[in-house]
Amino acid sequence: MPTFVARVKNARGKVSNAKVQAASIEQARFMLRQQYPAIGKITKSGMDIDLSGIELALSTVTVKDKAVFSRQFSVMINAGVAIVRCLGVLAEQASNPKMKRALEAISAEVQQGVSLSEAMSKHNECFDELYVSMVEAGETGGVLDEVLNRLAKLLEDMARLQNQIKSAMAYPVAVGVLAVVVFFGMTIFLIPVFAKIFQDLGTELPALTQFMLTLSGIMRSWKILIPIVGFMGTTFGIRQYYKTPMGRLQIDQLMLKLPLFGDLNEKSAVARFCRVFGTLTRSGVPIMSSLEIVCNTVGNKVIANAIDGAKTEIQQGGMMSLALQQANVFPQLAIQMISIGEETGELDAMMMKVADFYEDEVEQAIKALTSILEPLMMVVIAGMVGVILLSMYLPMFKIFDALA
Repeated sequence: MPTFVARVKNARGKVSNAKVQAASIEQARFMLRQQYPAIGKITKSGMDIDLSGIELALSTVTVKDKAVFSRQFSVMINAGVAIVRCLGVLAEQASNPKMKRALEAISAEVQQGVSLSEAMSKHNECFDELYVSMVEAGETGGVLDEVLNRLAKLLEDMARLQNQIKSAMAYPVAVGVLAVVVFFGMTIFLIPVFAKIFQDLGTELPALTQFMLTLSGIMRSWKILIPIVGFMGTTFGIRQYYKTPMGRLQIDQLMLKLPLFGDLNEKSAVARFCRVFGTLTRSGVPIMSSLEIVCNTVGNKVIANAIDGAKTEIQQGGMMSLALQQANVFPQLAIQMISIGEETGELDAMMMKVADFYEDEVEQAIKALTSILEPLMMVVIAGMVGVILLSMYLPMFKIFDALA
C-alpha cells in the first residue's frame, strides 16, 4: 500500500509532516482528520516503493469476483450492518488486489459523505455502468440489499454461462494445441531422418514426400518466421480494425453468421440482453436508461444497434418488440414473448423468462457443439499424422516394387 506525506497542524497550531499508508489520497485525508484538526497538501512519498504495483496492474476483476462481493454485501446489508463497516470487512478479506484497493478507496469516500454509487463510479475497472446504475437505483428506493441480491444473481448467471463456454472449448483447444505440437515435432525431427535415407538411396520421391521434405526444410530455417510474422500482423490488423465503428459492425455481423458458432453467439447475446434489461427495470432503473446501459454490455454491435433503434422507437411512443422485429436480428420467439410482456405490463418478468429460455438453449448448443468438435479434432490429428507417415512410407513402397 502506498505511503502519503501530508502537511498537518495539531491542536496547538504546530505545523509538521505526517506519513500515512492508504489506498488513495482521499482515504489518507480521512485517516489524518481523525488525528489532526487541519490537513494541508497531501503527496505520495517519492521514497516509497509500492511492491504490489505490478500485481495490481496485472490483476483483473472477474465477473465471479463481483458476484461474490455482491452476495456478501447483500447479506451484510440485510443483516443491518452499516455500509462503511461492510466495505471495510469485505476489503480486508478481498483476495483480488484491485478489488481490495477499490473497496478501501470507496469506504474512505463513503465515510466522507459521498454516496455509494458515486464512489463506485470512480472505479470503472471494478464496477461498470450497469453495476453503478443498479446500486444508485437501490439507494434511491431504499432497497439496496434487494438490488445487491439481484446483482449477485445476475453476475452468477453470467459467470455460469462464461464457465460453460470455457469448459466446452477447453477440450477442442487442448486437442488443437496437441495436434500442432505433434505436427511440428514430426515435421522438424522425424522427416529429416527419413530424408537422409531417401538421399542415400537416390530414388525419385513422390510428390507428397517431396512436399513434406520442402515443408520440413522451411520449418527448420528462418523462412518459418514469414508465416509467423504474417499471422501476428494479420491478428493485430484485425484487432485494430475491430476498434473502428465499421470494423466492429462488420466483424460482429460475421460472428452471427458463422456456421455452428453463429447461432450460439446470437442466443448468448439475446440471453444477456434480456437478463440485464429485466434485472435493471425490476430494480427501478428507468427503461430508457436500462436500454442505454444494455447497449454497452450486450457484446455485439449488430444487436446493440437494434436495441438503440428500439430506444428511439420507444421515445416516439412505439413498442420495443416492433423495433426489434424490424432489425431482423432477434429470434421470432424472443420478439413474441417481449411483445406479450409489453401488452400485459410485465415486461421485466417476461424478459427474465426469455433469458432463462435462451440460457438453456445456449447450454444445449454448447453440448451439441462439443459433441461435434471432439470427434472432429481426433480426425484432424489422425489425418495430420497419417499424411506425415504416408509421405515417409510411399518411397519405401516404390523401392520394394522396384526390387520385386
